[in-house]
Amino acid sequence: MKTRLLLSLLLSAGILHAQTPVFTSGSDGYKSFRIPAIVRTPKGELLAFAEGRVGGAGDFGDIDLVLKRSSDDGKTWSSLEKIVDNGTLQAGNPAPVIDETDPAFPGGRLFLFYNTGNNHEGEVRKGKGLREVWVVTSADGGRTWSVPENITAQVHRPKQEPYSFPDDWRSYANTPGHAVQVPAGKYRGRIFVAANHSAGDPRPHFTDYRAHGYYSDDHGKTYHLAETVAFDGSNEATAAWLPDGGLLFNARNQSGTPKARIVARSRDGGASWSSVQIDPSLPDPVCEGSLLNLRRRRGHILAFCNAADTARRDRLTLRLSKDGGISWTTGIVVDSGPRDFTAYSDLTELDRRRIGVLYERENYRQIVFKVVEL
Repeated sequence: MKTRLLLSLLLSAGILHAQTPVFTSGSDGYKSFRIPAIVRTPKGELLAFAEGRVGGAGDFGDIDLVLKRSSDDGKTWSSLEKIVDNGTLQAGNPAPVIDETDPAFPGGRLFLFYNTGNNHEGEVRKGKGLREVWVVTSADGGRTWSVPENITAQVHRPKQEPYSFPDDWRSYANTPGHAVQVPAGKYRGRIFVAANHSAGDPRPHFTDYRAHGYYSDDHGKTYHLAETVAFDGSNEATAAWLPDGGLLFNARNQSGTPKARIVARSRDGGASWSSVQIDPSLPDPVCEGSLLNLRRRRGHILAFCNAADTARRDRLTLRLSKDGGISWTTGIVVDSGPRDFTAYSDLTELDRRRIGVLYERENYRQIVFKVVEL
């Protein structure tokens, strides 16, 4: 109780810095930017990823993956860099993570997982289209990239040609937001990507959706599917490692009943799930959320951020937990405004006192970066 009270006091006393625009709709040849993801490199550079949507704000169409970087903790940002261009079709759901345990890359290697698609999500759910899963890597902080690798057959189970899995997975999406690497313990080095899929024909209340994950224990040479989360309607997800070798998984409840986050726990680094339940202390309007491990010499702290208003996508709130996500602080409101003012977000740790939040603002007109100082 004392620990939770202290965390609540620390967070409620946090200092909110002014937001800095990173991606602005209508600039750089894109009518809209959505789906933010961010990582901090071992050299301290911030890499902000997003979908650059050429024709408009819709989820399908000519969509590229783009990047901006900051070397001053988010005060200023570079010009835009295009990372993935899938022609007139979509490349989306960027999920970056840095492998800091591969002896072949002592400076760390950046992985960027993403999805491609050839039809609208609703049509893919009907079996009239295909989503695939890809990865590119960089050994120089995202300045140059490998040739894209298609890992669909390892981490997806579609029935659409050229695949023939009887599972008949259809819609598919990575987290959105950053992926995670386990830094220590039995599963040290494991790269884990939260994801979701639909299976079979569409069902009422989106119950054909299920969250899952996939992982690599050999620095991206091979990938393995984690167990599917046993909760109909579980959708966009995020994950964080736990110091006991487990993994905390936090997903959007697509059915909207209740409007709160779905939480699953693993004892084996995310390969399987020992429990799945709704967390009523984490309200959600059916939107995305982000989990982050805060690196501490003593104790273990998690941060979680989402639009914590059940009526609309707004009231972006940052919370902390020191008991592995069993309980959370009441949190601090990072930003709020009229209508769907704040939506998707991702988190990064700047130092022991500051957390960076990259998030969609002003009804998707901007993706901005804000520092929360504890």
